[in-house]
Amino acid sequence: MTVQDVINQLHDLAPLTYAEDFDNVGLLVGNKNQSVTNVLVTLDTLEAVVDEAIEKNCNLIVSFHPIIFKGLKKLTGKTYVERVVIKAIKHDIAIFSIHTALDNAFQGVNSIICDRLGLVNKQILIPQKNTIKKLQTYIPKANADELRKALADAGAGSIGNYDACSFNFEGIGTYKGNEDSDPTIGERGQLHSENETAISVVFEKHFESKVLKALFNAHPYEEIAYEITTLDNSSPYIGMGMIGEVSGELSEQEALQHIKTSMNATVVRHSKLLNRKVKKIAVLGGSGSFAIGAAKAAGADLLVTADLKYHDFFSAEHNIVLADIGHYESEQFTKTFLVDYLSKKITNFAIILSTTNTNPVKYL
Repeated sequence: MTVQDVINQLHDLAPLTYAEDFDNVGLLVGNKNQSVTNVLVTLDTLEAVVDEAIEKNCNLIVSFHPIIFKGLKKLTGKTYVERVVIKAIKHDIAIFSIHTALDNAFQGVNSIICDRLGLVNKQILIPQKNTIKKLQTYIPKANADELRKALADAGAGSIGNYDACSFNFEGIGTYKGNEDSDPTIGERGQLHSENETAISVVFEKHFESKVLKALFNAHPYEEIAYEITTLDNSSPYIGMGMIGEVSGELSEQEALQHIKTSMNATVVRHSKLLNRKVKKIAVLGGSGSFAIGAAKAAGADLLVTADLKYHDFFSAEHNIVLADIGHYESEQFTKTFLVDYLSKKITNFAIILSTTNTNPVKYL
């Protein structure tokens, strides 16, 4: 199995298409065609993590955070980033980062937090825009069933709990091939009319290449008329943050203590308590101040996130309790989740959980 084979499994979980534009996800170091010995999964790729990979015979590191973020202009070993890259290259170790692709996945970072907190009825807090596309094409009526099936098999026409969804209407298509044409139906140089079915299907954008391949393979025409448009509709399964409900109700103090214990947080920084019961909790792993407005709009009683600044706490405005549990603490269970996921998908080499603590923040 190659590095790319492992990446394909991770792409099924969290397509890189949905990573944020500012991010740097994917294969950052190494050859995608290299055979894999073992895989080391970590939150951050530090020198100690590369040393651990060498010791445990792992030539692929799957890291949540990207070691190369802003780009490198030189490799002199002056910074920790440069030293990590140099050491990884020297020992033929590939490094792959999944970061905000997993943040935006329904079964990703924020789902993990919700599960740790025992929240139910989970929903995406901030749906990502421009994730849904629509294909419309025209095909001879006799070939419509075959094409609909091919498109459905490629991932098109899936809406919530329903598959193979399409809209169809019939009409007359006309065309006349030039001297270089080779029409499947009709004669070169003659205007032809054909009873056609117009088929419309929607799909999540990471399926686009598969959908187009299915279209081209199943369509009988030499030249295929089709159009793809991006919709304003948002997928309920793609986006940042989550909101869920606790079982019963908790006091704010009970909720904060539950969060601290469940997330193994050393300390919880929080805004003013409002003496209200907590029923709905919003979560966003990592730096989440941008989610405060969305959490309030969604009716959350409490937001769990990290990296809140002094003035961010004023944004609670007596409408919500903000709880900062720390960046590392909010994402620390991600690597265990990835190990479990990959271990179920891949059985011909070891998927190893890194034991290196990469949290740069220490507490007195």
